Amino acid sequence: MNTTATNSGYSGEEKLGAVLRDKRARAVLERHMPELKNISDALVLGGHPLGLVARTSPALASPQAVEALFEDLSALGEPTTDSAEDDMGSAPVSRSYEAEGTVATARVRYPQSVSRFGVFEIVFDGPRHGNPFIDVQLALRLERPEGPVEVPGFYDGDGTYRVRYLVESEGAHRFVSVSNAPSMHGVEGEFEALADADARGPVRIQDRFHFAYANGERFVPVGTTAYAWTHQEVGLEEQTLRTLAASPFNKIRMCIFPKSYVFNENEPSFYPFCGNPDDGFDLERFDVRYWQHLEQRVRDLSERGIQADLILFHPYDRWGFADMGALADDRYVRYAVARLAAFENVWWSLANEYDLMPSKAEADWERFASIVNENDPTGHLLSIHNCFEFYDYAREWVTHASIQRQDIYKTAEMTDEWRTRWGKAVVIDECAYEGDIDQGWGNITGQEMVRRFWEGAVRGGYVGHGETYLRENDELWWSKGGELIGSSPARISLLREVIESAPTAMEPIDLEWDCPSAGIPGRYVLTYFGSHQPRFRRFLWDPAVAYTVDIIDTWNMTVDRLPGTFSGRFTIELPGRPFIALRFQAASR
Repeated sequence: MNTTATNSGYSGEEKLGAVLRDKRARAVLERHMPELKNISDALVLGGHPLGLVARTSPALASPQAVEALFEDLSALGEPTTDSAEDDMGSAPVSRSYEAEGTVATARVRYPQSVSRFGVFEIVFDGPRHGNPFIDVQLALRLERPEGPVEVPGFYDGDGTYRVRYLVESEGAHRFVSVSNAPSMHGVEGEFEALADADARGPVRIQDRFHFAYANGERFVPVGTTAYAWTHQEVGLEEQTLRTLAASPFNKIRMCIFPKSYVFNENEPSFYPFCGNPDDGFDLERFDVRYWQHLEQRVRDLSERGIQADLILFHPYDRWGFADMGALADDRYVRYAVARLAAFENVWWSLANEYDLMPSKAEADWERFASIVNENDPTGHLLSIHNCFEFYDYAREWVTHASIQRQDIYKTAEMTDEWRTRWGKAVVIDECAYEGDIDQGWGNITGQEMVRRFWEGAVRGGYVGHGETYLRENDELWWSKGGELIGSSPARISLLREVIESAPTAMEPIDLEWDCPSAGIPGRYVLTYFGSHQPRFRRFLWDPAVAYTVDIIDTWNMTVDRLPGTFSGRFTIELPGRPFIALRFQAASR
């Protein structure tokens, strides 16, 4: 039948995913086709025309049922774009939380000294009546050698309040507390920040396109993804930590909220808010057990030298956390940042696949970015991750582009173009996953994963790993962590060794027309042939510089130094296999 409704904003030819972005249309679709309430089904079907989805829906068994769907859609009028700003407002904060005349009597505990890049934490034993999560405001006004800053605090349950600060400069620090609870207002103190030669501090941008620790040491992000690993049983989480410790990965993308998706159907032990799925959640009260557990896992990662790329929002939800309304969203972001910003290994990601969250518009993401920056005195790295549509990574608050490939084949090959487009570091956090599941994003080979890593590296970017091999109990690394069984991690380890041992960050250089290279001409050059398999290669370079040459077999993990040095016009004999790289290093004189 013809599914076109003459008075509707929808013809039936639109992609389902685009229609679902209209909140009103989504409600109609889910009423007529309840299977769309399952995020997995909605995403799998999202790329197909609305009419085709309707005609094949098990819930619409007759042409009349399909026609009824389009009649209801026609009643909506033109499609709209939703924004959570509609329910904006300031959280009510009592100015008279305690009795008039109350003075600063709360018991406080804090250390007298902290190492540089360590965490200073002051603990208040304060009031607990009412709902301190929304009734009480607490912060420290801190005088530091580099200037003043205000650090937000948070309620940790049972009358306990905390303020945490990542100390970045040596010397005396003085503070005074600011609170609408008089018993915690006006508490003064000081502490000394001591030198620590081994501390590196948080990771920040260096030279526009690259990364370094706060102490200046270069950081090469070699990331992986295990979205829901902190929402599993303890034994599996511990196995994940052991796996990470033995892997080449020094960054992991992970969701703060639990995740509901294919291979992610189990319930977590705790939830971010008080309540449960059957009775609902109190979005004005945080379950501190959940947050304390998350903090411990962030610490565990830090002890292993691993950055925690924390994802604040995502669409894969069955508990209502993806669509809480602006007031609850903002309160959640403030609470998360206040609790976690003092950890040196934190990165912020506003969302995984932000463009699959129809209840949030650009204005919401911009507001969340402002909240993070206003409440994070450390200024951790901050980005947002796409599914189909890139965010405008040129925005001032975006520190680096966190990218998912837009083409099923072209991924890392676009790295240098994206650097030019946005003028920022490019991290392809999702280039696809090594695995064997049904979807194209989750079934590339280990060889292709490694190729994408090398391709991105010599084009001046950083590519991320993921693994989706089918396992018992749905324990896929990408979803729940556990054990890595793919062939790419060992080869990625070699790449990390090569990049970290280089005397410079990988800056693209135009030396050869048919294979990408990076480095500094006259000093260090890394060239990658990818899937090509030449038996030899002729070069014409500056005769004033002699190079040693290493042939790197990126798949078989061998590095062979050729005898002698090379300069001017020269030919390198090659093994005639794909995935070969050449490393040129200026010979010592």
